[in-house]
Amino acid sequence: MNQVQTLEVSPAEDGMRLDRWFKVRFPQLGHGKLQKMLRTGQVRVDGGRAKANLRIETAQLVRVPPIDDGPGWQPTASVKKRITAEEQKEVQSWVVHQDDHLIVINKPAGLAAQGGSGTKKHVDGFLEALQFNRDERPRLVHRLDKDTSGVMLIARSRKAAAWYAEVFKSKEAHKLYWALVVGAPRPREGLITLPLSKQLGVGGERMVVDQETGKFARTAYRILESAGQKVSWVAFQPVTGRTHQIRIHSFEGLGAPILGDGKYGGEEAHVAGLANSKKMHLHARAIQVPNMAGGTLEVYAPPAAHFIESCRFLGFQAQPEYDWILETD
Repeated sequence: MNQVQTLEVSPAEDGMRLDRWFKVRFPQLGHGKLQKMLRTGQVRVDGGRAKANLRIETAQLVRVPPIDDGPGWQPTASVKKRITAEEQKEVQSWVVHQDDHLIVINKPAGLAAQGGSGTKKHVDGFLEALQFNRDERPRLVHRLDKDTSGVMLIARSRKAAAWYAEVFKSKEAHKLYWALVVGAPRPREGLITLPLSKQLGVGGERMVVDQETGKFARTAYRILESAGQKVSWVAFQPVTGRTHQIRIHSFEGLGAPILGDGKYGGEEAHVAGLANSKKMHLHARAIQVPNMAGGTLEVYAPPAAHFIESCRFLGFQAQPEYDWILETD
C-alpha cells in the first residue's frame, strides 16, 4: 500500500485499541513501524493525533499513511477463509431471529466473536454463511466473551450496523444473562454497584474494582434457584456495559464467582464432582432492542449443552422464570 487511506471504524471494532486495530487490519505492519507512525503524527483519528492505547469508536475515521508491504508480501491466508458447506449449515443453525435488517444468533460457548493472535475460528470469520444471497456482508453489532454463549446481534447492512450501534450507545439495548455461581448469595435480589477499571498484568488485561478512578458500573441480579449452599442459578441484568462486568460483579459484589470462571474466581470457581466445572457457565439469555422496522424486538436463546447438563445434575428446573429484573420499556 503506497498511498494514504482514510478508513472508517466499523461497529464490530468499537472499543478496540488503536494498535490492535492496526494489527487486525494490517497484519504485515511491524510494532516498531506502527509506533514510529504514531509518534510522528502520521496516524490521525478524526483529524487528531492518537496514541496506541486509544479506544476507537464506531464511525471514527482513521488516517493510515503509506505502508511498505515489503518484497513478496502477500495477505495471510486467514484474511479470506473459505467456508465449507458443513460450516455454513452449522452457522445457519445458530440463527434464532432473522428480519430485513438484523440476524440474531445463539453464539456457541468457546467461539470468539473476532479473530486475534492464535484465534482462527470466530464469528466474524463465519459471517459469509449468514449473507443469504444479499450483496452486503453482515456485520457484528456487539461482542460476547469467547466462553460466554447466547444472543448476539448481526446487522445485515452497513446502514443497519450504524443504526444498531447508536442503539447500544444510547443505552436502549437491554440484556438478560443467566449464570451458575458458586455459593448461595444473600439477599436473593438486588443491585450491585461497583466501579471498574482495567488493570494490566502478567496474564493480560483484567477488570478490577476501583473506588477511586473506576467507571460507574451497575448490575441487577435475582437468584432463581439454589442447590443448598453449593451452586445458585442467577439472572443478571447489566445496567451499564463494562468489560467483564457480570463476572467481576458476581465475584466481588456477591462473593460468588461464576462457575468455571477461573480468571476471576480462581479455584473457588470450580466445584468438585461437577463434570463441567471448568467450563464457563455464563449465558446471554435474552436481548431487547428497538426494531429498525418499528416496535420492539425481544429475542431469547437456550443455554449451551454444558449449562443444561449442570442444571440437571444440580436438580434445577428445566425452565425457571426469566422475566426481566428491571423495567425495560
